[in-house]
Amino acid sequence: MKVTVLMIDDHPPIIEGYKSILSFNPYGYAVATTSAHSCEMAYEVITTTETFFDIVFLDITLPPYPEKQLYSGQDIIALVRHYLPKSKIVILTSHTEALFLHNLLETHKPDGFILKNDVLTEEFIVAFDVIIKGGTYYSNTIKNLNIKSETTNKLLDSYNIQIIEMLARGIKSKTIQEQLHLSKSAIDKRKVAIKFYLGIEKGNDETILKEARKKGLI
Repeated sequence: MKVTVLMIDDHPPIIEGYKSILSFNPYGYAVATTSAHSCEMAYEVITTTETFFDIVFLDITLPPYPEKQLYSGQDIIALVRHYLPKSKIVILTSHTEALFLHNLLETHKPDGFILKNDVLTEEFIVAFDVIIKGGTYYSNTIKNLNIKSETTNKLLDSYNIQIIEMLARGIKSKTIQEQLHLSKSAIDKRKVAIKFYLGIEKGNDETILKEARKKGLI
């Protein structure tokens, strides 16, 4: 059975490693892989290809393509769903921040979600087979996420969660505005709400991160 794969990761050796793993699968899949190493390359492939991709594997941290308002793998997911609606989406990431991973899972509901450090060669092949056959596959860290509190979800909506996650990644406020399509005043108001939730009376972004870490949110 031929399977077409789009692999998006900013580290070419990682893509080559995945290609090698899949080429020796025991299930009889003939895997044809197209690679992209940035948001720009992914955009060009996704918007111009005549190939149907069975699976799109993508990392979240990618070189941005500001001209098309593509700043990370999250923006690429939206692109895939628009241009390749039948393709299965698998997130591959090295991020370990619980809040960030929870937000990705709840926001995008991918067919597969794998932490790179969770999965060895054999498990990666098993995950591939499960997803091709219509199932979902989440690696152990994702399955064991423990940020499902109704209180947390009510007080920290998806925008506020993303703001905390972006601050943790060192993203500047101006870039946060651009990625979330919010004004400076809107971001400032959301930071006030975040501080209220975290019990912060006074403080800056570092204070937010310090308290978020104490609560195990990042």
